[in-house]
Amino acid sequence: MPTPPLAGGTAGPAALRPLIDTVLTALHDGAALRDGPLPAGGPDTVTPRTRTATHPLIPDHGTGAHHALRALVTALTEGAADPAHPHCAAHLHTPPLALAAAADLAASALNPSMDSWDQAPAASALEADLTTALAAEIYPHTPSPDAVITTGGTEANQLALLLARERHGPVQTVCATNTHHSVARAAWLLGLPEPVTVPAPDGTMDPAALDDTLTRLDRPLLVIATAGTTDTGAIDPLDTIADLCATHGAELHIDAAYGGPLLFSPTHRHLLHGLHRAQSVTLDLHKLGWQPASAGLFAVPERHHLTPLHHHAPYLNADDDTESGLPDLLGRSLRTTRRPDALKIAVTLQALGRTGLADLIDRTLTTAHHLADLIAKTPTLDLYERPTISTVLFRPTDADDHTVATLRRTLLNRGHAVLGRAHAAGRLWLKATLLNPHTTPQDLQALIDLITATTTDLALTTTPRTEGDTPR
Repeated sequence: MPTPPLAGGTAGPAALRPLIDTVLTALHDGAALRDGPLPAGGPDTVTPRTRTATHPLIPDHGTGAHHALRALVTALTEGAADPAHPHCAAHLHTPPLALAAAADLAASALNPSMDSWDQAPAASALEADLTTALAAEIYPHTPSPDAVITTGGTEANQLALLLARERHGPVQTVCATNTHHSVARAAWLLGLPEPVTVPAPDGTMDPAALDDTLTRLDRPLLVIATAGTTDTGAIDPLDTIADLCATHGAELHIDAAYGGPLLFSPTHRHLLHGLHRAQSVTLDLHKLGWQPASAGLFAVPERHHLTPLHHHAPYLNADDDTESGLPDLLGRSLRTTRRPDALKIAVTLQALGRTGLADLIDRTLTTAHHLADLIAKTPTLDLYERPTISTVLFRPTDADDHTVATLRRTLLNRGHAVLGRAHAAGRLWLKATLLNPHTTPQDLQALIDLITATTTDLALTTTPRTEGDTPR
């Protein structure tokens, strides 16, 4: 077998072109075989079919590039939960823009490693400019805001706790019951006290309870507020929380992984009023930014706040190299080797501009409100509340939690729809997280019809449980 060609250099594009054609054909064929938002049959069907199609993964003699690409990409696509399908709306799992995916191909072909300048000369300059520009969107009134690229909200939230610990020692984190699970995990990883949790009775942090908690706790304190919860998309009262933090001498981190991109929408940015008052902010562009994962950001109001991240490795950032003007990249992440995720973000922002991104955001939020309208008009469905961002909770009227859970799994196993689940107001709800700007009113009506028909089907085929029966 001849030595396989490389993706880079002047010969790389010619080698890639026929391989990309094979991939594109496989993506099309796999989606046609699936013919829906996800494969039918559940794990018992999908797993053996995928294994059969891809076996053996490590053969004694290779099958060749085109055969391997065709077989594995087709199998993966046929077995995918496809967020580009309007009925795949369970999680903060966005359908990436084609232009962002194309940029990601270029990043993979060039393969800059963002841990030293001599591995990423242009990519490091692009990343520095992009992070500064995005940080300025969050902190428009400070002279030198900055940000670092992360894998997402989990890594960014960990950075928030890490830097607070470096500033103040074993800081006590205070958050609400609506806070992302990564905060408690970060406290555990960093050896910090377990977070003190305050109530969020309406889905957002209770300011009165926060005030009481901050009054009784010893300093140093770090409050975590949320702009876009994973369950309902709720946004905490950011300004009020910032006022309380100022009164009590606490620092504030805002997890805006979901809601942060609302900054780009003149129509909706008011929902984030007070965001700039935080000592740090998490933002993800692989949610309301339509980027292939990962595309996270951790922003601070002043560049020097990131200084504790500096790390020295002589083979990557020797002192004399740094003194001679080579940028030191190790302090830009907790990771060493990392991809140039800034490229796809920069391509998207430049291609769409502020108005183009705002249009995508506004379309998506309008779609969520349209779904809420349809649910409110359907007598057999109950709406939890109007969406804050693009998450809509609903459930069949008079159904118990067992029925709601069964309905969701039935839709999954039949390959008809991917909906999430969330607990709110003491009940289990179906969750539609709408992130597809191409979803039409007809798609939404079809989803409502599918849910009501499946609910009726389950009612006809399920024997009513009697008292003492154990839910299955």
